[in-house]
Amino acid sequence: MDDRARIMYLPDTMTNWPWPRSINPHFEAVKLEVDASFRDFKALSPKSQEAFDKCDSARLAALAFPNAPREHLRIGCDLMNVYFIVDEYTDIENAAVTKEMVDIVLDALHNPHKVRPEGECILGEIVRQFWARAIQSASPPSQRHFLDNYAAYLRAVVVEAQDRDEAHCRRIDDYLKLRRDTVAAKPAFAIYEMGMNLPDEVLNHPVIVELAECITDLMLIDNDMTSYNREQATGDENHNLITVVMFEHDLDLNSAISWAARYHNDVEKKFIDGLAKVPLWGPSTDVLVKEYLDGIANWARAIHCWSYESQRYFGTRGLEIQQTRLVPLLPKIIRQAASAEAKVNIADLTLILE
Repeated sequence: MDDRARIMYLPDTMTNWPWPRSINPHFEAVKLEVDASFRDFKALSPKSQEAFDKCDSARLAALAFPNAPREHLRIGCDLMNVYFIVDEYTDIENAAVTKEMVDIVLDALHNPHKVRPEGECILGEIVRQFWARAIQSASPPSQRHFLDNYAAYLRAVVVEAQDRDEAHCRRIDDYLKLRRDTVAAKPAFAIYEMGMNLPDEVLNHPVIVELAECITDLMLIDNDMTSYNREQATGDENHNLITVVMFEHDLDLNSAISWAARYHNDVEKKFIDGLAKVPLWGPSTDVLVKEYLDGIANWARAIHCWSYESQRYFGTRGLEIQQTRLVPLLPKIIRQAASAEAKVNIADLTLILE
């Protein structure tokens, strides 16, 4: 392999995105609370917890919900921790074990005041506490929308595990249908609704649905670009748009990234054009719709910024890579045996990144 093939070039897909980076002013204080609360679960080994901390999930929430009140930011931070810990526990499990974990999580969501069974996987208690707190201040419509969309995300995680069991690489259209759920954008959008009472007829309107799908696509494209290096190193690259594009179009890595960047540009335009088609429902509702759409549009900026500001994908070199756009390909590392304490060796991978 020549030197050029060992370097990824990451185009700056968000250069022309109208929503600028912003971070919630409550970030530092809420981060301290959330991090301390999460450590109390003792859900990870010390080494994995250290690597988990470097993901800085609270920063992602603060970037994604820059205008949220303190309590809703706390819920957003808790949700990001839920996302990351569910991923850590399921991302190397087979479909059968993943389904068992998913069933525990769903039961906890639908029974947030029920004491979890002794000896159960810790995911049940983590999710139960998150949701018991969230429903104290979330509007009824936002609760319903979250539960529906989070269940869809969990079902997709099981399908992803089945694909992993079979070493199955999907074609682009089929992959996107699944990835739009596994990226978990739609449940996160419900955080914007928590202080609202948006009617179902608004969120289910075809224009709003299409706009939400556009942001979901922007998020998954950027996330798959920035996570590809880590995933190819751990042998988990089949659930990634870059791999899928390389496979379907017989492209090399950087050509596939260029394809994804062009698709990103097309989706950006589709979203901006779509804003002009948003119906009017009346002054009070229209204000909320604009707030909601601004919120989800900001998610595209947030996940892009967080990818470089956290240490999840690039170790301590994130801000440098954000400037140079050049990413040396990581060597392959061995995936460890599946257990709660022996996930993909994320800690060792973080050391390589640094």
